Amino acid sequence: QVQLMESGGGSAQPGGSLTLSCVASGLPSSNNCITWFRQPPEKEREGVAAIYTGGGSMYYAEFVRGRFTISRDNAKNTVYLRMNSLKPEDTGIYYCAAVRRGRSCRPRAPPDKDLEAWGQGTPVTVSS
Repeated sequence: QVQLMESGGGSAQPGGSLTLSCVASGLPSSNNCITWFRQPPEKEREGVAAIYTGGGSMYYAEFVRGRFTISRDNAKNTVYLRMNSLKPEDTGIYYCAAVRRGRSCRPRAPPDKDLEAWGQGTPVTVSS
């Protein structure tokens, strides 16, 4: 059973930084696609970034490209999302999710049927 747990959320000022962590267990192989998605207040969920845990190929939504960096530490079964130059519109609940094996690795968000599991989320608030 795939399980994921996010942490690291909090408050930041515009222009600030936060790093989120996602610890995964029960993944079916050593090369899995993990994606981060978010749910802004009163808006639909949107995919933010994705990474292959094996090869490390990374994919970003256009609205975070150049500001966010996704990375992984396989020894710790952890995927990170480093968020720089934060904006108020980055406010929301951030989740990490496992993409079903064999499906394309790209930023995804529910109700995408190719997402196998996701965690409880960690909140991020960006305000002055």
